Amino acid sequence: QVALQESGGGSVQSGGSLTLSCAASGSASRTYCMGWFRQPQGKTREGVAVSESDGSTTYTDSVKGRFKLTTDNTKNLLTLEMNSLETEDKAMYFCATCASHAARKFSGGGLRFLALYPETGYWGQGTQVTVSP
Repeated sequence: QVALQESGGGSVQSGGSLTLSCAASGSASRTYCMGWFRQPQGKTREGVAVSESDGSTTYTDSVKGRFKLTTDNTKNLLTLEMNSLETEDKAMYFCATCASHAARKFSGGGLRFLALYPETGYWGQGTQVTVSP
């Protein structure tokens, strides 16, 4: 079992910045990916940035160059630095980990796998990010 606790959400104006943090406890070392996902109101959940099992980091195209994911394995802490925020970034953001090894070889990695098969992962409660014009 893995428990995830997010923090750092809030409200900013377009062009502003926010940093989200996720603290993992439990068997976090036995997961196959760890990252951030988001779900705008009325839309499906999508992957934002994921640290993959091979050490790489994958980002969804819309946040490349604006968001940065960092991991501190000694503290089981995951941080998402979000810059140049746009109104389209408004969503509930969730921290999640891949509990299934199938994510390792899935096309698109954990970023796609966990968005398609959320029941295979562990999820935090979410933190709201609001971006106003």
